[in-house]
Amino acid sequence: MRIMNRFLLAVILLGCAAFQRAPADPSPSDAFFERLRALCGQSFEGRLASPPTAADAAFAGPISVRVQDCTTDQVRMPVAVGADRSRTWVVTRTGQGLVLKHDHRHADGTEDAVSQYGGATAGPGTASRQEFPADAFSKALFERQNLTASLTNVWALEIQPGATLAYELNRPGRHFRIAFDLTRPAPRDGGLP
Repeated sequence: MRIMNRFLLAVILLGCAAFQRAPADPSPSDAFFERLRALCGQSFEGRLASPPTAADAAFAGPISVRVQDCTTDQVRMPVAVGADRSRTWVVTRTGQGLVLKHDHRHADGTEDAVSQYGGATAGPGTASRQEFPADAFSKALFERQNLTASLTNVWALEIQPGATLAYELNRPGRHFRIAFDLTRPAPRDGGLP
C-alpha cells in the first residue's frame, strides 16, 4: 500500500509539473534594457555615422560614451563630445516599456534650459532597437524654447551585441546617427568621469 501511495504521489507531482507555465520570454524592451545593462562600467568611442550637415559640426571630433550608474530600472550614459561633457542619456524601464531622457548640464552642474526632453517607447521595439517619439513634456519645452523643428523628433537607441551601440535622432528633413564601437572598450577615463 505504501508503494502504491508513493507511486500515486509521484504521478500527481509529475502531472502538476507538466502544467506549470514555462517562464515567459522577456519583452523586447526588457531584452534591450538587459543588453544595455550588460555594458555597464564600460566606455566606448564613437563617430558620426550619418552624412554630416552644418548642424553636426560639433560632432566632427572625438565622441565617447560611458555606460554607468546602472540599476534594475535605470541606466545613465554620460556623453563627451570633444571637451563638452554636458550630455547624459538616461534610459529608464517602466511597466509600459522604456523612457529615454536627455539630461543637459552646465559645467557647474546646473541644469540647462533645454534638458529632460525625450520620450517613451510607443511600441514594443526589438531586443536590438528601441524608438522614443517626443513626449508631451518635450513638445511643450521645444515650443517654449522656439525649437519647433524638434516637435516631431524620434530618438532611437540600437545595440548590436559585440559590435555597435548607436544613438539616432530622426525627424522630417533630419537624420543624425552616432555609432559607438563595442569591439574596443575605451580606457575608463575616456574623457568621462
